[in-house]
Amino acid sequence: MGTGPVEKTLAFAEFDATLMSAVKESPWICQGAVTEEFNPSFDVLERLLSIPVRSKAATRSGRFAQGVDAWLAHELRRAGFDADLVWPRAEAPRVLSSDILELLRKLPERLSDELHDAILAGKAGSTDARILGRAYMKQTDVVMSHWSTGPELLLSTKAMTSSFGKNLSNRYEEAYGDAANLRARYPLAAVGFYFVQRATILETEPAAFRRTVDMIRKLRDFGDGFGYTATGLLLVDWDDSAEQPEVKAVHNPVPEDIGTAQFLNAMVDSVLKVTPIDLHESARARRAGEVVPLPGHDLVDELQEALF
Repeated sequence: MGTGPVEKTLAFAEFDATLMSAVKESPWICQGAVTEEFNPSFDVLERLLSIPVRSKAATRSGRFAQGVDAWLAHELRRAGFDADLVWPRAEAPRVLSSDILELLRKLPERLSDELHDAILAGKAGSTDARILGRAYMKQTDVVMSHWSTGPELLLSTKAMTSSFGKNLSNRYEEAYGDAANLRARYPLAAVGFYFVQRATILETEPAAFRRTVDMIRKLRDFGDGFGYTATGLLLVDWDDSAEQPEVKAVHNPVPEDIGTAQFLNAMVDSVLKVTPIDLHESARARRAGEVVPLPGHDLVDELQEALF
């Protein structure tokens, strides 16, 4: 069963407070030291995914997967990409041209508020980023795009919390077809696939986990232009018997070559590699290990976040 626009809007709104308070310092600086490896804020993801789990919505309504989408968009903003270009945005409307947003900011406050409300009530502001591929329209979960550049980053996510072996082949076929569909139309875009599974697979269906690892590797581009730019796998788990279960990331069983850090590194580096040096300047500076504010953020606030 699909998730309607109203339900999606409410689901993303559930994550707003967590994302607003989440750290935004460079993912390539860890405890004051510059690193070559992306340092994902897994604590933020754990807090986000705990929201649908506590409301018993981990296996229905798409809210669990939307938590993954919201987090990956947050990580791309941490990497230094313009917040208005990365969808879903951290606030409603989740998908909207940055030019319209810039216009709203320049209008008188009352008029700006009226237009903002009209956008939310109409079709101009969406919760879905539907992208035309070579053969069909694809609802893409995380996107970075502008009218002047076209899509620069297209990221599909999948979450699987049960019935692993039963559904794995279908996910593989869908993912492979989506990669070919998107990359054929946007050969320079970073096209990624990120898979989140519940760690119970390790005990209940270990053979399905081995197949998952193999699938994630085989979905990558082998040089023929058909696979994904990058793929990644993450395991998470929680205690169903707890009154307020807390989702925790489970890292050790996932091989490093398909882990989250390499995935985000590859996605960011792929975008920077094929764009001119004067685009994505904040992302380039952060990737080089510099302490720079995010676009639209004050440096003092950024340093305070890093310290506290």
